Amino acid sequence: MAGYRARMPARPTVVSDDGFMRVTQWDFAPGAETGHHVHGLSYIVVPMTDCRFRIEDGEGAREFDVAKGAVYRRDAGVEHNVVNAGDAPMCFIEIELK
Repeated sequence: MAGYRARMPARPTVVSDDGFMRVTQWDFAPGAETGHHVHGLSYIVVPMTDCRFRIEDGEGAREFDVAKGAVYRRDAGVEHNVVNAGDAPMCFIEIELK
């Protein structure tokens, strides 16, 4: 079947969820993905390992490295799939702001 691909899903674990924020730990085996999704909330990402991200979105696909501890944030409305493009497991904490 043209266009078919199968990737292992990344594993989300909700660490905390209250009226102010939801904190999720994302664990990725090499090649694992979140699946395509839209962020309904603004969020902060805290890499717990060095990460080799592959981002797939409406503009195509691109890869980049983010070092352990290099915090960044995005506004609500981001639409993408996140893939571990590296050879090692990767992990980050996602903090969604309610």
